[in-house]
Amino acid sequence: MTGLLAELQWRGFVHHATPGLEAHLARKPVTVYCGFDPTAPSLQLGNLVPLMLLNHLQRAGHRPIVLMGGGTGLIGDPSGQRAERPLLSKDQARANVERQREQLARFLDFNGGRALLRDNADWLVAAHLVDFLRDTGKHFTINVMLQKESVKARLEAGLSFTEFSYMLLQAYDFLQLFERDGCTLQVGGSDQWGNITAGVDLIRRVKSAEVHGLVAPLITTATGAKFGKSEQGAIYLDASLTSPYRFYQFWVNTDDRDVEAYLKLFSLESRESIQRVTGDQKKDPASRVAHHALGREVTERVHGADVARSVAEASAVLFGDFDPRKATRATFLVLAQEMPTTTLASRSEPLVDAVVRAGLATSKSEARRQIAQGGIYVNQERRTDADAVLAAADWLADGHVLLRKGKKDYALLRA
Repeated sequence: MTGLLAELQWRGFVHHATPGLEAHLARKPVTVYCGFDPTAPSLQLGNLVPLMLLNHLQRAGHRPIVLMGGGTGLIGDPSGQRAERPLLSKDQARANVERQREQLARFLDFNGGRALLRDNADWLVAAHLVDFLRDTGKHFTINVMLQKESVKARLEAGLSFTEFSYMLLQAYDFLQLFERDGCTLQVGGSDQWGNITAGVDLIRRVKSAEVHGLVAPLITTATGAKFGKSEQGAIYLDASLTSPYRFYQFWVNTDDRDVEAYLKLFSLESRESIQRVTGDQKKDPASRVAHHALGREVTERVHGADVARSVAEASAVLFGDFDPRKATRATFLVLAQEMPTTTLASRSEPLVDAVVRAGLATSKSEARRQIAQGGIYVNQERRTDADAVLAAADWLADGHVLLRKGKKDYALLRA
């Protein structure tokens, strides 16, 4: 492979592709789509791989279509699922679609029709069952559908007719986008290969036309866990569901064995830049420069440059790499979302009282003992004077003091 497909292969986006795709991409700009079912009010990290794939295709001159599954989301895709998804109401599906629209614009340029946004509810909800079965269903045979991995994997556990029909609906989506927008390529995760090739076959049968499919591998961590999950559950792109700080921490806590692969997938930096930063980290593993580069870039793309700067700074404050006295008010606002925060009426509070009020000690005697033993830190500096009073110099960034007990117990004071 050469050119674009070779670059996608190097970055880790190519698992399967239909024959002739490389020549198809080289002939002229193509229209390519990927579907996203609104099963949640926000996109998740698992959606980033196809979004980044669409981004690379757009940067190479091709036109992406994001197909929101306002129709298929009412059915539920069985691919990769051990049990049937709970069915969404129409109101839930519509609300989720609306919340996801804004997130998509952070990855693709929709200006001037350079990328399109479609919703398959526009044609699926209005479709008549008998017409659909006559015009589309007749091109599918049950024995072929049973061989598709998304169906085979669920036969023993049980698969409803509703989910079984999903493959026909996705194939019909491809046909509709081929007719409406000249779309000739569908991309997705490897669990979508059966659904995508069903659409390729349908267009060949109905329109005698050649279209293509490309799927990326499903990403797992070095430990074998599913990518995009944490101890708290799924990592969302919506700041109200996963805070930007925790989003950033997910990336900087990436297993050392995964960071290079993640940079290739989720960074838009050049091959040379990625190789340089990963090379620097191999020379000095403790620097974690590749982890921080990954976290900063992805967080900036999802939440904006200002937020990315603040959460990176907040992380550096907590882990001792940045002087809190240099931190901005925005950084302390990030910290306030991640730790217990107490508002004091006076800035000249005795340190013992402040420690108790912040919840780092249950009594003044306990607070005195902790301070005397060197276990209390004010703005990351150890304090050992139990009779000390918070001074004006302790209040940073328009009225904030960072308290710490031991290595990990933090609290924030406000005035």
